[in-house]
Amino acid sequence: MKIAIGSDHAGFVYKQPIIKHLQTRGIEVFDFGTNSLESTDYPIYAFKVAEAVRDKLFDFGILICGTGIGMSIAANKVKGIRACACQTEFVAKAAKEHNNANVLCLGSRTNTLAEALHFVDIYLDSSYSNGVRHNQRLHLIQEYEENK
Repeated sequence: MKIAIGSDHAGFVYKQPIIKHLQTRGIEVFDFGTNSLESTDYPIYAFKVAEAVRDKLFDFGILICGTGIGMSIAANKVKGIRACACQTEFVAKAAKEHNNANVLCLGSRTNTLAEALHFVDIYLDSSYSNGVRHNQRLHLIQEYEENK
């Protein structure tokens, strides 16, 4: 498995521990930045990671900012991306099972590092349920993207 990861300055403190955690699981990780605590704009990194996932260079993406919300908004502008701002165990599981999310967005100001690592594991250990109702909903989203 290959995962693309990125953060802004607020998420930077969680990025390296998440990378190390992924590597202990045998996952290949590519870091799209940022590489410091210096203030930066989250859409830069959201677009890089989302485009790499869209282009199928990576299986999934992980983005980290203060809340995960800004990253998810920006990443979802990339056609074919289903990014989820995750702040609970339930969301980590449902993001994959119900929405087949391909980018997980985490918040360094909304959850502890231990929680964020736990959410990563839940997300990665979950599978898309591939049910009729979920497929129909994803199809509606894809159809809208294609026609707008």
